[in-house]
Amino acid sequence: MYRSLEEICKEAAATGCSFWELIQKDDCRERQIAQEESFVQLQRMYQAMKEADQDYDETLHSRSGLVGTDGGKLEHYVDQNEPICGDFLGRVMEKAVKMGESNACMKRIVAAPTAGACGVVPAVFLSMQEKYHYTDEEMTKALYVASGIGGVIASRAFIAGAQGGCQAEIGSASAMAAGGAVHLRGGSVEAVAHAAAMALKNLLGLVCDPVAGLVEVPCVKRNVSGAVVALSAADMALAGVRSRIPPDEVIDAMREVGISMPACLRETGEGGLAATPEGIKMRDRIMD
Repeated sequence: MYRSLEEICKEAAATGCSFWELIQKDDCRERQIAQEESFVQLQRMYQAMKEADQDYDETLHSRSGLVGTDGGKLEHYVDQNEPICGDFLGRVMEKAVKMGESNACMKRIVAAPTAGACGVVPAVFLSMQEKYHYTDEEMTKALYVASGIGGVIASRAFIAGAQGGCQAEIGSASAMAAGGAVHLRGGSVEAVAHAAAMALKNLLGLVCDPVAGLVEVPCVKRNVSGAVVALSAADMALAGVRSRIPPDEVIDAMREVGISMPACLRETGEGGLAATPEGIKMRDRIMD
């Protein structure tokens, strides 16, 4: 497994392979499978993302009652109005909420890289496929890029909120989506890495403070922020903007920030929004 984005960039330059090809080869080596099997398996994951979006039920609420129906509200709003952010970003936000709510309602989702951050990559990828008409094969290649970025983050730092706060979940997912988006738009391997870095550093320090300890509030709506940050980072990278801090050093900084966070801000439900008066009321109601 690759432990740095720099290593991937250097190998791509030396071999002429694309980012996705290097990650696919690495997957095949690690799991001892053929390239065809690896591709089919990842394509099934992308199909599962599509199905999760299509199967969203706007009438469902989570068992706690804290989340549900907001994805439908966003869909109707985008259909019937002119969103401030425009139709495309409106669809991205809609899909991010739908996926997060589906997770809270115990429907089938893809952890990308975690269940709490499951809405970021699908929101960006599905919306881009709808807008630009990419094939499922092209989307699967982009998913390799996203998974490669996630793999480096997991090896150098962490992807769990309990270890590094929400920056490790939504931040990592945003980095993955940003890199995949750059790949889809024909960006270089270097641009992919810098998009990931800019997305991650713009979510640096994001705490994990789930109300009542549930992956619902504020988790679902943070998927929206992660998706929008990913797209802004992708456009910056495609324009030639580069992170002044090298991508791998950004990941290392995220690790240090996560280690420095007090336990109350790492998924324990004891600090941040979870500790507000309203957060405590919701927790007490659910626990009764």
